[in-house]
Amino acid sequence: MDRRGMKTCGPCAVNLAAVVILCRGKCGLSPCTTRYLVAMAAADLLLIVSEVLLRQISYHHFPESFLHITPVCRIVFLLVRTSTDYSVWFTVVFTFDRFVAICLQKLRTKYCTEKTAVVVLGTTGILLALKNIPHYFTIEPWEIINNIPWDCHTKASIFIEPGWVGYDWFDSVLTPLLPFAFILLLNVLTVKYILVASRIRRRLRGANSADAAHDPEMESRRKSVILLFGLSANFILLWTVALAHFLYYTIAGKNPTDYNASEYNFHKVGFMLINLSCCTNTFIYGVTQSKFREQILFAVRYPVLPVILLIRRFRK
Repeated sequence: MDRRGMKTCGPCAVNLAAVVILCRGKCGLSPCTTRYLVAMAAADLLLIVSEVLLRQISYHHFPESFLHITPVCRIVFLLVRTSTDYSVWFTVVFTFDRFVAICLQKLRTKYCTEKTAVVVLGTTGILLALKNIPHYFTIEPWEIINNIPWDCHTKASIFIEPGWVGYDWFDSVLTPLLPFAFILLLNVLTVKYILVASRIRRRLRGANSADAAHDPEMESRRKSVILLFGLSANFILLWTVALAHFLYYTIAGKNPTDYNASEYNFHKVGFMLINLSCCTNTFIYGVTQSKFREQILFAVRYPVLPVILLIRRFRK
């Protein structure tokens, strides 16, 4: 494996470790929150595998592999689009779940449950998979050798035919325009609620009382908000360039296949940041959740500890 492949294995291993650690349920998170975080980490892992390993590395370093047969690279392209939507919309449904848990006390006991999380994630996953099926038919072979179609090329007709133009608008509005709007709105409402609730709670408990500084409910809420805002800010920052690119080519009415060097580089930077977003969520877990950091350290030490004990035994 080349250097790029070795570098890609790092994010894959980290996301896989995040999935395993979260599934063990020893991070001090509720089962509902754990379900959402596992789904987000799994979606990020799928995006890394499909986009970076199966698509980018094979394109640059294995140009004659079976992955370049048109039906196969169509499936890879479909996986990329679907996993991207999963990564985005699982962040949205997690944000909504935290909004309900923090701001809607009466609905929290019914909605913020493990069963509801499974239903929401499953329904969202099925709908997004169905939505992306038309992407399979936007690809055509680049060339045909010995009656075998090779490589994938985006059909020029999708940029001019009304049906495909409408689908492209629908696809782009669904990801990332609506997620941007939902996440910003939910975070603003959450912040507003927390500020008001904290002010009232301090007044009730007494601003100078000893227990005001050690309020367990406010501490739990603070940790939840830090995790929520970290994931939301990560999504917004790393998707901004891709959103700007969509607005640019929509307003300018320009075909991406006709881009000049600057426009092409801007487009690629957007894709690079999207791929980066799937590598940073695990880092956010580690920064915001102390028990997650403990589980990571345990996972690192666990295979090494027997070796150290064995070496010490031989020295004796």
